[in-house]
Amino acid sequence: MPRRGSKTSSEWRDGFLFLGNHLALDFLNTRPLQMGESVELLPDFGALLRWFQAAGLLSPKHAKRFQQKWGKSLRSLRTVEALRGLRERWRQAILLWKKNKTVNKATALELNRLMEAHPILHRLRTTPSGSSVDVWFAPRQPEDFLAPLAYSGAKLFVEADRDRVRKCERCVLYFHDTSKKGTRRWCSMRLCGNQFKVAAYAARQRALKRSKK
Repeated sequence: MPRRGSKTSSEWRDGFLFLGNHLALDFLNTRPLQMGESVELLPDFGALLRWFQAAGLLSPKHAKRFQQKWGKSLRSLRTVEALRGLRERWRQAILLWKKNKTVNKATALELNRLMEAHPILHRLRTTPSGSSVDVWFAPRQPEDFLAPLAYSGAKLFVEADRDRVRKCERCVLYFHDTSKKGTRRWCSMRLCGNQFKVAAYAARQRALKRSKK
């Protein structure tokens, strides 16, 4: 599995948002709001392949090969539908996880079933500074794209600080707050934080004008 790229100056990569600080949350954020309307960023298999490339999970060479072989197949269509369904169930599962402080049983059963049916691979990686065993994503058929997402979803529930997994106060995007203070309120300052500050400033100015009348 190629390593995900370092943080860039923009939360957008090839038309997708990456601001969740966790692969499972970045996938959850593929149905954002734009101009007040819900937008599906994964309408077809081609878009799914682009998202996997943007996430650093798939090389352009392999994406092109998959598009040529599976792009118009019924299996690829069903895979996209399965992934979108998983995404929406996660949305509810995260709400229940935060409310009940435990992983919903149905969610655990589904993730275990997916990880059994689509196991993730590992390989030894060596560098001059040392060695490590890394997750390796090597898809051979459309259904294999469920593997890293199921694995990431399971790791979210096990490893992430539940109290720091939040929905933005101004939109539908989720993020894992990894900041030192843990006080992040918005998906990003660029997208929603500045809007909040502008709105708050305007509200203060209106209140000030009313008080002078």
